[in-house]
Amino acid sequence: MRGVAGRIYVPDARGRYRPYRALWVREGRVAGLERGFGEGETVFPGFHDAHVHVWKVGQLLTDLLDLRGVGSLEGLKGLLEERDRLLPPGAWLLGRGWNEALLGAWPTREFLDRVLPHRPVVLTRTCAHIHVANTRALEAAGIGPDTPNPPGGEIRYREGLLLERAFGFLEKAMPRRTVEDYQRYVLAGARHLLAHGITSALEPGADPLLLEAYRRLDQEGRLPLRVSVLGVVRPDGEEAAYPLPEPYRSERLVIAGVKFFADGGLSGASAAVSRPYREVGGKGVLRLGAEELFELALPAHERGFFIATHAIGDVAILEVLKAYEKLYQAKPLPLRHRLEHFGLPGPKALALARALGVWVVPQPIFLEELRENFLRYLPEAFLPWCYQFARMERAGLALAFSSDAPVVREVSPLKGALAAGRPLMGRGIPLERALFYYTRPEASALPPARLWPGERADLVVFDRDPLAHPEEARVVRVEVDGVAVFAA
Repeated sequence: MRGVAGRIYVPDARGRYRPYRALWVREGRVAGLERGFGEGETVFPGFHDAHVHVWKVGQLLTDLLDLRGVGSLEGLKGLLEERDRLLPPGAWLLGRGWNEALLGAWPTREFLDRVLPHRPVVLTRTCAHIHVANTRALEAAGIGPDTPNPPGGEIRYREGLLLERAFGFLEKAMPRRTVEDYQRYVLAGARHLLAHGITSALEPGADPLLLEAYRRLDQEGRLPLRVSVLGVVRPDGEEAAYPLPEPYRSERLVIAGVKFFADGGLSGASAAVSRPYREVGGKGVLRLGAEELFELALPAHERGFFIATHAIGDVAILEVLKAYEKLYQAKPLPLRHRLEHFGLPGPKALALARALGVWVVPQPIFLEELRENFLRYLPEAFLPWCYQFARMERAGLALAFSSDAPVVREVSPLKGALAAGRPLMGRGIPLERALFYYTRPEASALPPARLWPGERADLVVFDRDPLAHPEEARVVRVEVDGVAVFAA
């Protein structure tokens, strides 16, 4: 048995942090706690990111051109030309992270054709719901000016933009990833999360190849943190569904849920909303209505999988809640389904989500990194409701916070918790409460991680108390099962 001394914060049953001066670990589990205020380093339960694309974080750290933060089309041009010099002839140039609010304009097919006419180029917007391609890439995918829009997607050939499910056409022509690629990405992403104190995460959407990569990593003992993985059922660009994944559960890996998309992104004005967006117009894209989602999700529900559905706009949120209500009526089961993002819930949605007891998984860091997009596109009436966590708390919702990286650059739960206190309008929530919502792995079918006696010793150590010094506190050590997996 070994001891950990310092200032140790452990949440009680109501989510209030209580101070302890010492913690004992035996065989990877918490064996005991000693009350009181200690001095020195500060210990928290390991954080849980309830919605983060682990493999995509790793892909950006390794293979993709990272466009997050690029501030002009000229700057984008320079990055593309620099990457072009490193690639062999004919190879696809793939990047992610552009944001028109930072660039000052939308990148277009014409722009990409001017910069790089000789190789296929595909650049994914930061939200991953909008993609821009040059003519070479569109031709390789068989997309022309008369290609019809797929259900739940839109092709804007003149601009070279593909929205939502239309990207599936392009993806079929792009270089295929292997299990080994996925393993490399997952490990790179996992190391990045651990460095920010995240000891467990939910991977929100995996095709059969990614599921296999996770299973192999776990069986080989190489998965350094706990992950719950959602299987994708309906891939973009195809009407045929993937089979339901085989359930899987070990100490580090859980496969017990499936993922659907009901609409697009709010920062790119493609989430399904009831009022037209400012500047760009339109009311977004509703990818799945209540009836279709119910039909698609029923087999998974009946098999005991929890359902997690991307729903951001007020229209999409209500459609998903109606589908969930019908699922529970069709077959009452002790499953807690989830709504991913939940960006613009109105009073009716808040009440229904509470009544159904579903998990709600929003991203506070959006209020920091995508703030300008929200202020630019959202109608005035939506601003008091946009990611308004105080309203969600008052409604009694079951909240689990997340980053949705690499949609954003920042994965730190501490930075996200600070952002939760700064909504577009109205009152935020205190730092302590926001941090608690980053310690709820049970929202992802993973075991609780509160540092209570008998629980797994998953913990994060800060150099100082983040409740007192949130801007200065830094992660210095992270442990999973009582074993150090990161040290600064």
